Amino acid sequence: MPFNILVAVCLGYVILLFLVAFAAERRAERGQTGWLRSPVIYTLSLSIYCTAWTFYGAVGYAARSGLEFVTIYLGPTLVFVGWWIVLRKLVRIGQAQRVTSIADLISSRYGKSNLLGVIVTLICVLAATPYIALQLQSVTLSFGVFASETPEGWALPDQSATALWVAGGLALFTILFGTRNLDANERHHGVVMAIALEAVVKLVALLAVGVFVVWGVAGGIGEVIERIDASPIADWPLKPGRWIGLTFIAGAAVLTLPRMFQVMVVENSDERHLATASWAFPLYLFLMSLFVLPIAVVGLGQMAPGANPDLFVLTLPLSEGRGTLAMLAFLGGFSSATSMVIVASIALATMVSNHVVVPIWLALRQGGARTPGDVRGLVLMARRVSIAALLALGYTYYHLSGGSGALAAIGLIAFVGVAQILPAMLGGIFWRGATRIGAALGLSLGLVIWLYTLYLPSFGPEGVFSATVLAEGPWGLGWLRPQALFGIEGIDPLLHAIYWSFTLNTGAFIVGSLLSFPTPVERMQGLAFVSAFDRDAGARGWSRGGAEAEDLLSMSQGILGAEEAQSFFEAEAGVQGKAGFLPDTTPEFIERLERRLAGAVGTATAHAMIAQFAEGAAVTAQDLLAVASEAQQILEYSTQLEAKSEELARTARALQEANDKLRDLSVQKDTFLSQISHELRTPMTSIRAFSEILMDPELPGELQQRYAEVIHEETIRLTRLLDDLLDLSVLENRKVQLNIKVANLHDLLDKAIQTASNTRPERVFTIHRDASAEHMPVITDTDRLVQVFINLVSNARKYCDAERPELTILARKRGGRVVVDFIDNGSGIPKGAQRLIFEKFSRLTDTQRAGGAGLGLAICREIMANLGGTIAYLPGQGGAAFRVALPVRPETVRTAEAA
Repeated sequence: MPFNILVAVCLGYVILLFLVAFAAERRAERGQTGWLRSPVIYTLSLSIYCTAWTFYGAVGYAARSGLEFVTIYLGPTLVFVGWWIVLRKLVRIGQAQRVTSIADLISSRYGKSNLLGVIVTLICVLAATPYIALQLQSVTLSFGVFASETPEGWALPDQSATALWVAGGLALFTILFGTRNLDANERHHGVVMAIALEAVVKLVALLAVGVFVVWGVAGGIGEVIERIDASPIADWPLKPGRWIGLTFIAGAAVLTLPRMFQVMVVENSDERHLATASWAFPLYLFLMSLFVLPIAVVGLGQMAPGANPDLFVLTLPLSEGRGTLAMLAFLGGFSSATSMVIVASIALATMVSNHVVVPIWLALRQGGARTPGDVRGLVLMARRVSIAALLALGYTYYHLSGGSGALAAIGLIAFVGVAQILPAMLGGIFWRGATRIGAALGLSLGLVIWLYTLYLPSFGPEGVFSATVLAEGPWGLGWLRPQALFGIEGIDPLLHAIYWSFTLNTGAFIVGSLLSFPTPVERMQGLAFVSAFDRDAGARGWSRGGAEAEDLLSMSQGILGAEEAQSFFEAEAGVQGKAGFLPDTTPEFIERLERRLAGAVGTATAHAMIAQFAEGAAVTAQDLLAVASEAQQILEYSTQLEAKSEELARTARALQEANDKLRDLSVQKDTFLSQISHELRTPMTSIRAFSEILMDPELPGELQQRYAEVIHEETIRLTRLLDDLLDLSVLENRKVQLNIKVANLHDLLDKAIQTASNTRPERVFTIHRDASAEHMPVITDTDRLVQVFINLVSNARKYCDAERPELTILARKRGGRVVVDFIDNGSGIPKGAQRLIFEKFSRLTDTQRAGGAGLGLAICREIMANLGGTIAYLPGQGGAAFRVALPVRPETVRTAEAA
């Protein structure tokens, strides 16, 4: 097939994946996620296990080792058939702890230790490198098969160039759809939908080739059976030890592969999907393996001696002149390779950013999380760079290893490496005595043994890291030969690596855990993980610790984004019976905030960032008792009592807040008469004094004119004050007549800014706006709304104490409401004064500077109440910030339309 047509088909297929992923993302953004979260899509996403190894390499594996290829399917099948033992618990823990990766799971379990997260990340990156190289190799080999028919005029690029282009394209796709947003749940609907499509493509392709080979080439099932009996495959001896070892490694890999953990745990939206996947995924694996042996047998008989059995899926249809079928097979292999690389890159990039980049940034940044910064942007950029780096590592491994090894051999190297996480994982969810010291020792020792006995020797028999060089170098004592440790020879190299790495890994994990004592946080996390199915198993580990809600909000906005963080804090304040955006920093609130942040940056990083504000995780006596008494059962009446206590606590907090505000208002009311008398007396005194002067008949004319102007100005000031008081009274009594009409929000803001420019016009004042976002219709009393805008802009011009004052105006729709934020870059309003700024005669500075009676924000509050909206002070923005919210369609309009 011409090379240009092959490239065009690949580009068309990738564009189709783009469209599918984009459509799924748009549906998810609109909240239409019904079928996106169906058990069928979930099961198809699990097919990420079937990479180019199982599509191409399984046939080559069968041709070289007979039925041994079945072990790669048997291990995952056993795990999913017994899903209620391990898988169900992993999904339950992942949802409860908001786990974002397998490194996050291990880190969270063992006291939220970032060191363990780094170790697991290192293991996963090293294990994924040969696996990514395997995918690049498979795509490159399949390109070579088709490109052999390249016509004159086309220059066929070498294999390295092809692999490089494939790696670059996959990196681009993964970055576009895997790092578009920092989702608190770390779910990527677009990517999952694209992978589900690829699952169908590779299954249909392999079944189509199998049907053609059995009935189109061999002549039927009976003929195939006869060929199997006559082929060398029938003479392959059964090796029980290798079968058990490979089945174990395959089962361990399906639990510990980062890409499998991503789709199986992180992307899982409903634990009940596992019940469907427990039979549907083994069925999928069965169908993928159904024709492997027939294709291998027929290929050995039909193809020339020395032909690469890894490519029989392609070369058999081509040899029979079935170009269309061969192209379908090529797309199936292409799907197998690309889906694995995409999901693995997303999972690994999440681990690198959460456990390496962000902790380093926190350590190097002066002030740590207390210093405002765009953590969200940092994490997204770190993930994008990590994806590119991971693809580059895979390409480098492919280039150094020569790309000549069998696909199955490369895949097994990766399986053994990532399976080193299994002891720490299983021990963490079933053994409360497991400690981070034991986990760190086991993981580190297993990693070193795997690297030495299997990973480094894979770079070629004569390479720098070959087994021969490692054994004969200055450090290579005889008993340290990579494939004969401690002088034990004659064992299969793969089984040798599995035995020693798992024996030493598990032994170090158990001994280290028995000889060390878990910290209180480890014990609480151990209780939460081991007792994941018990209600209220988790213990609270945060004390109030001096954390300020405004500081936590400011930090959360840098991670979750302003909208999501503010909504979360506002909802939490409502749960506590408080108004506004600042809840009390109770242990329950901090615990929920930590879980929310963990979905974006991982549990260890979230814990570390909150600890900088809460001064560490304190453990109460109740927590220690809950951890120590394993046999304690919570009775039903105690649960009810706890609920009553929480309700009383919420009521008490609300009453306390109201009492504090009433106390402040009482103090303010004591000065009310003096303030209002002062506001009235000042202009009246001026009017009286100057009118007495004007009574002098000998007063010169120019002085009469000047004093008359003073009297006029003071009369206007007095009238304005009386108008404000009358206006406020009308607004408070809800007797105001509203003139509802349609207007453009952008035009209203323009009018307000132009009017407010007369306030302190001598100041250089910069206003930042997003004009495109402001163009939206509002149905309201436009004059009243402009009055609110004018007051807020004028206040910013009066009170912003920045050297270069700036005001940012942000407008957008949130549900059925229009929200407009006014944020300046000054020092803001002190926390103690924030709850009084909307009260009458409330001023934070002297009257001379403010130039008013302190009624502006009180009038604004009543105007917004009459318009069916709200105005609130928005803390945690660095300066003074106010949020104006009003309904898109007022209730009065809805009532009129209904009538």
